[in-house]
Amino acid sequence: MKHALVLTLVAAASGACLAQTAVPNSVTLYGIVDVGVQRVSGYRNGTDTALVSGIMEGTRFGLRGNEDLGGGWRALFTMENRTEANNGTISNRPVSGSQVPDRLIDARLLVPALCPVATPSGANGLPTCAIQGATSAVAGGLGGTLGVNLAGNFWDRQIFVGLVTPFGAVLAGRQYTPAYEMSATFDIMGTQSSLSAGQAASIPSSVDIRLSNALQYRIVLRGLTASAMYALGGVSGNNSANRFGGVMASYRMGGLLVGAGYNKRNNDLGLTSLTSTVVGASYAIGPGTLSGMVTKFKDDNPSGVSGIATSLTPLVGPAAAGLVQAGFTNALKQDAQSVHVGYKMTTGPNTFYVAYTTVNDKRPNNADTATYGVAYTYSLSKRTDLNAVLSHFENKNLAQAAPGQAGFLGGVTASAGTDANSLAFGIRHRF
Repeated sequence: MKHALVLTLVAAASGACLAQTAVPNSVTLYGIVDVGVQRVSGYRNGTDTALVSGIMEGTRFGLRGNEDLGGGWRALFTMENRTEANNGTISNRPVSGSQVPDRLIDARLLVPALCPVATPSGANGLPTCAIQGATSAVAGGLGGTLGVNLAGNFWDRQIFVGLVTPFGAVLAGRQYTPAYEMSATFDIMGTQSSLSAGQAASIPSSVDIRLSNALQYRIVLRGLTASAMYALGGVSGNNSANRFGGVMASYRMGGLLVGAGYNKRNNDLGLTSLTSTVVGASYAIGPGTLSGMVTKFKDDNPSGVSGIATSLTPLVGPAAAGLVQAGFTNALKQDAQSVHVGYKMTTGPNTFYVAYTTVNDKRPNNADTATYGVAYTYSLSKRTDLNAVLSHFENKNLAQAAPGQAGFLGGVTASAGTDANSLAFGIRHRF
């Protein structure tokens, strides 16, 4: 993912000196093929071993074009497709499938007024109260949304066109969000592997990664890089629904880089939903780079829950349906802080990483997660490398995060508080 962000930055870079630089007209085919073997413990069915796509970076191919318009003006475009190298599809689901965290299916946690905490469990581990069937049905629908590009969009990763001027660049289309760009910048893994910072809080996500229907203005001037993004919601009759705004800025001074990003998105009703604030810094120390960041994310009005009561009313009546909807709304709310720190060192063909991320959940669920481990890359050439990643996911209280990799979600572990380990080996080729 970071590779794609760098391409976007280079393509959209502007400023008095950059805009005057002659750039040849071109259309370039580029991409990454990343595939390997991953072994993960902690799932309901025990340990899973599989050939997967996207250990260090998601497999993709894309086209980017550039046209010099003269006078410091140029046009550009990027079109980037997602591909799964293990099976040739363009979408994927986590190993745990449609399973959701216990806090999103157990009626004792969702609606204690209708299913007291003391209610015994049945053969499936879920409570025997009557309302459990309704909560399971809703949870099944939520589980069906877990995965990457389930809609099967061909240009799912990026597709935008832009105009670079001496005063900045304007881009329009599907793009990375400002806060995510900062997160990728200060994640020592650069969003690579199960050790990337975002893996610790991915269900639900702590930051919006990409947005469709987006307009962005960005500028690069000496050490400063900054952008502002606005995305139309695309909901007919409700201009506020799914609307998005975000900004970011970073500044480099020698070996020191500092930056911050902010995202704010509305839900399907037009109410303020997920907000994400990222502050980070990196510094060249010794033979490598030390990087750290703090991410605060909050969501008081989760998306996709407004129709639960209507769908359940014929089954359980309006009063119970309202309580179930309120239970899911409360369970999907977010209020947490993530801290990430890591060190990266390259010597010859060898690159070593060590990373630690912790998520402090401030909600009553108290679903705290910590991830840590090491990664190693050996470059066979400028384009091809071998990779190894070892990570541990420590889940506390109602947390159930499972390790994914750069190209896919890990899903959830067997039960609340169950830890997981991941060992992955892969090969990556860039073209």
